[in-house]
Amino acid sequence: MNKLSIIIPVYNEGKTVHLILDKVKKVTLPQNIGKEIIIVNDCSTDDTALAIQNYISNNSEMSILYLEHSTNKGKGAALHTGIAKATGEYTIIQDADLEYDPNEYKILLQPVLDGYADAVYGSRFMGGNAHRVLFFWHTIGNRFLTFLSNMCTNLNLTDMETCYKLFNTQMLQSLKLKEKRFGFEPEVTAKIAKIPKIRIYEVGISYYGRTYEEGKKINWKDGFHAIYCILRYGLFR
Repeated sequence: MNKLSIIIPVYNEGKTVHLILDKVKKVTLPQNIGKEIIIVNDCSTDDTALAIQNYISNNSEMSILYLEHSTNKGKGAALHTGIAKATGEYTIIQDADLEYDPNEYKILLQPVLDGYADAVYGSRFMGGNAHRVLFFWHTIGNRFLTFLSNMCTNLNLTDMETCYKLFNTQMLQSLKLKEKRFGFEPEVTAKIAKIPKIRIYEVGISYYGRTYEEGKKINWKDGFHAIYCILRYGLFR
């Protein structure tokens, strides 16, 4: 593998986007793998655009492709835009907040580099890594959605809703993805699982969750829509 594409969807993350970019910058990938960073600004209403442009100007040595939506379309739509532009052999999704640690790219890459995996999910519910203690009902909801997804895909994932998903780029780009918001997670899982002979692995990761006061955006409505997406893309197709 020569290059990893890192897709970062952003919406009103002006205060933290430089911090996550610093973390991505400092990561040294195994086997001298390069990093292609694709930032998709989903029509932020704060100073996110200025923060990113300043960062790019001050870090010209980094390979950063910056894209913007003229209207707010949702996280899934931002990911669609980034996926279409990815040129690395593998692609990983990175939220712009600080809930996930880019230093753990190496953990997700290992099953690929060992020749075992085409897709790797980073699970917040396995392994001995650090996890911030937050919302009980979010945890129950995530486990229920993963259970329902597994029933429809015949996978045995522990964390379908995780942000950290690493995919073979050609396989990912072959999918016809439709969901524009947080339905991306169950949709991409259902559709990637249907690729013949695909090898999906799961590894334990850390999780430094945010409260709603700190900027967390997903809510109970997204949970109900996730159920709809699981049934639509997993059971009925």
